Amino acid sequence: MRVLCMYLPQYHTFPENDEWWGEGYTEWTAVKRGKPLFDGHLQPRVPLDQRYYDLVREGEQTLLWQAELAEKYGVYGFVFYQYWFRGKQLMKRPMEILLEHKEIPLRYCICWANESWTRTWYDLSEEILMKQDYGEEKDFKEHFNYLLPFFQDRRYIKIDNKPVFMIYRSFDIAPLKEMLACFEALARENGFDGIFVVSGKTRDITDERRELIDGYYCFEPGYTLKHKLRGGKKLCYNVSTAARGLWNRLLHKELLERRIPAEWIYEGIESREYEENEFPGLIPDWDNTPRRGYKGLCYTGTSPERFEKTLTVLKQKVSGRKNDFVVINAWNEWGEGAMLEPDEVRGYAYLEAVRRVIMS
Repeated sequence: MRVLCMYLPQYHTFPENDEWWGEGYTEWTAVKRGKPLFDGHLQPRVPLDQRYYDLVREGEQTLLWQAELAEKYGVYGFVFYQYWFRGKQLMKRPMEILLEHKEIPLRYCICWANESWTRTWYDLSEEILMKQDYGEEKDFKEHFNYLLPFFQDRRYIKIDNKPVFMIYRSFDIAPLKEMLACFEALARENGFDGIFVVSGKTRDITDERRELIDGYYCFEPGYTLKHKLRGGKKLCYNVSTAARGLWNRLLHKELLERRIPAEWIYEGIESREYEENEFPGLIPDWDNTPRRGYKGLCYTGTSPERFEKTLTVLKQKVSGRKNDFVVINAWNEWGEGAMLEPDEVRGYAYLEAVRRVIMS
């Protein structure tokens, strides 16, 4: 089993965030405003030794520290989110810093987070901040040419001499056939045997254009919650959420509306069979209330021990496969409470769980 971790680069300031969320905004801004919303609610989450890193000012040192942690605990590589909007890219410097410093021992690939940016975090999802627009061939070429130096990096993850390129919402891309044909041709011109395209199975629809896609990754916990929760569990979740929402509206309260036992998600992940090039997903934890407050979602009953049990099952499921990847969400999604990085409560426990499973 090779463990890949989704990686969020939003730990530095940039002009658009300053404009949209206030000057100096980074992911840590959201993390620090987390607060307990029920008895036993673990908020705010604090990095071990209060390591609130900056991925630009301290980019080289932080990436080296993260790479060494990953290597020590058996994480195969990172999946960097890319925020590309028809020639404009947000949060690009951390990835570029990694490319510039070849000495950092980190395998990686790129996931294009190709959705429009909205004010979802404040429950204003209709307000579009940056609209996604896919363009035409000249735009496809511009995107590929930006990606090419990363693809050529010896550390970049490849399958059969094809750079792995993940797309979060490929179903959104109407000209996907044309875009990938362009990517494929340019990849071959530059010495590769094509592009290995991995589409996300998310809480939304799954892209069924299988002739264009080489594999899928399961983006948890949303995929299981939306598509694989059955019967009484789904009914219980929906009824309890609706009841808390009604209570808040009638009495002007701020009771956390969405809570769900993580056990339901872990059971769903463990019970499924996965296709040959379908990469299972897993979360260590999930709590996005720092971003969304009482409108957020918290999974209860998470623990390193329970995470380790599910990871062990997934190791058995991908054993013997050529492409034996498992995708963990995430390495550092602190604003969603989904991180392997050490914090002041659980320390290195999740990373130690990964190492035990890898070594077993």
